[in-house]
Amino acid sequence: MSTRTAVITGASSGIGAAAARRLAGAGYRVVLTARRADRIAALADELRGAGQHAEAHALDVTDRAAVDAFATTLGACDVLVNNAGGAFGLDSVADGDPADWRAMYEVNVLGVLHMTQALLPALTASGAGTVLVVTSTAGHGTYEGGAGYAAAKHGAHVLAETLRLEIVGRPVRVVEIAPGMVRTDEFSLTRFKGDEARAAKVYEGVAEPLTADDIADTITWAVTRPPHVNIDLLVVRPRAQASHTKVHREA
Repeated sequence: MSTRTAVITGASSGIGAAAARRLAGAGYRVVLTARRADRIAALADELRGAGQHAEAHALDVTDRAAVDAFATTLGACDVLVNNAGGAFGLDSVADGDPADWRAMYEVNVLGVLHMTQALLPALTASGAGTVLVVTSTAGHGTYEGGAGYAAAKHGAHVLAETLRLEIVGRPVRVVEIAPGMVRTDEFSLTRFKGDEARAAKVYEGVAEPLTADDIADTITWAVTRPPHVNIDLLVVRPRAQASHTKVHREA
């Protein structure tokens, strides 16, 4: 395979960093983007030290001017992994903070929109492009306290589904990966504003929640299928999780 370029958002930790490692290992030139420049620079150094192709670009996907400027300097692009996102708070609809809802919408939906619009011309020009959106099982259901996050991830799901309809006939696939319970270092900690005890309870008693590398493996599998094969939607949960509200927890 000639070197192809994969842009990964939210690559400073968790699923994004794991996806960068997997795609670099698969022979891609990976372009790492995130707000934390030091994190992605260190990861790029790690990958280059292993003889792989990696670049780091500090980027906030909610800043459209910055996204457009990034796109003008990128050059060729074959794969866009829209991974940047996050959940903020676990409040009821009655008590939810509108600022948390707005922040979730901006990164989970508008961030995907900005990156996809900016890079779609290059993805099309590649002749075999892939737009991949990391959503969540929250984008296909809901749970008490999760309305803000579920609304944002439903938005990302509908964006991917609609884009697929609108660009059919172009040489670009649209893939959605919807993870369930994934234990990473930061997701729940961010959601609960640094409350480590509350974050730990999310996974309490669950023997084997998914890992970031499980989802990275799934992402890499999806984008490395033959170009005519489109994985429209892949829901990935740990065996212990049957739904948002049905999780096996050991005593």
